[in-house]
Amino acid sequence: MATDTPDKVRPLYLLADIGGTNARFAFAEPGEVNPVAIASYAVTEFPSFDGVLRQLRKDWHELSLANTTLARICLAVAAIPDQPEISFTNNAWRLTAESVAAQTGCPNISIVNDFAAVARSLPALGPRHLEAIGGGSVQKGEPMVAIGPGTGTGVATLVFDTAGRPIVVAGEGGHVDFAPITDIEAKILSRLRAQFGRVSIERLLCGEGIMNIYRALADIRALPVIHLVPEAVGGAAQLGDDALAVETMNTFFSVLGAAAGNLALTLGARGGIYVAGGISPRYIALLRKSDFRARFLAKGRFADFNGGIATYVVTHPDPGLLGAAMLCVEGDDDGQ
Repeated sequence: MATDTPDKVRPLYLLADIGGTNARFAFAEPGEVNPVAIASYAVTEFPSFDGVLRQLRKDWHELSLANTTLARICLAVAAIPDQPEISFTNNAWRLTAESVAAQTGCPNISIVNDFAAVARSLPALGPRHLEAIGGGSVQKGEPMVAIGPGTGTGVATLVFDTAGRPIVVAGEGGHVDFAPITDIEAKILSRLRAQFGRVSIERLLCGEGIMNIYRALADIRALPVIHLVPEAVGGAAQLGDDALAVETMNTFFSVLGAAAGNLALTLGARGGIYVAGGISPRYIALLRKSDFRARFLAKGRFADFNGGIATYVVTHPDPGLLGAAMLCVEGDDDGQ
């Protein structure tokens, strides 16, 4: 992606947000944190990540970015980032920093968890990119937590040091154990345990999780399975004339509220809980009608603690790319 006239080149950051369904790419000027979109690629259309990079090079030149050089690359991946070969949780791609460097000509590569990038973006999100769900407030300088049902379930936290500098705490919170609260949820767990053995919250809080809930409820209620994809379940719930779909989505958001409430307690998230990912922004009306906030608050003696914490849906089109740009800037500031 480098130019043949180095005396005239413009350095850029290459940014990527790579999940289980889509790989989004953007660029940013050094020192700037506003990504400019390049392209979004469907994972299913590319057998390998090398194929995506080949397509990216073509799209890069079509955007008249030929007279540029890559100063830094930040890849936000839905995977554990600190391993020699990146192995994605919800797609078959594999990549290494060395292979990316070889294809792009840029050796300065950072690989972070995708929700670490989302968490880093949180302080930069304004009111137009946040939908408040219920009450509570945000206390500046306190931990901020991102949870995101999408192809999988991402979780990450942003904390601040004594000078107010942000520190991302990444993790795999989407894979903690699912703990049912209601009798129906216990019955759902029983069916999912028979299928999967151990049941994490990701088995319910993702696109396929919607289908897991829907099929389990159909079995419990002795009703036929009509819908075959989560979008059909969500669409039917929005229309309101399919009781099973409505119950599925309410259960989905109730479990999400309970999980978000657990994170608030665990991390002391007085800076707010932020629901990102690809599902919740599509169904904000259903989320508001659901027991999401009630379950967030239903923490016994600590209901008042959670009552003071704000919950939001993130509606920014790609907070992962925004966060990746911010991490690139900070990497340069640190001299990395």
